[in-house]
Amino acid sequence: MGQMIYKILTAEQLARVEAGGPMQAPVDIADGYVHFSTSKQVQETLAKWFRGQTGLVLASVNGADFGPDLKWEKSRGADFFPHVYAEVRHHHIASLWPLDTLDAEGVPLAPDEVTRSPEPAAKPPRTSAGAHG
Repeated sequence: MGQMIYKILTAEQLARVEAGGPMQAPVDIADGYVHFSTSKQVQETLAKWFRGQTGLVLASVNGADFGPDLKWEKSRGADFFPHVYAEVRHHHIASLWPLDTLDAEGVPLAPDEVTRSPEPAAKPPRTSAGAHG
């Protein structure tokens, strides 16, 4: 399966990608890179940023496709998240899953086949929460 990383998209964002535009959300435009999660981070990302939202889709891409444009950067919980400093296009998408199932708190649920997948070997290990970054 390679070095799969995951992006949560709205239906509108996916439609723009399918029409030939880059994969990006407003936060990606503001920050200057495309935010991704690993298989072990995606459910927490859904809980933190997408609670109560419907019509979402989870896209997987192979992080190895981006070479040095994929950077592992410390974010929440002193964990390293994949950030892509390049355009991500439709041809990069390996798989798509509709996020139609919500838990009791309205959080979309990532598919088991994603959350049970191993993290990319290229991901640095998590550092202690008190570390700088």
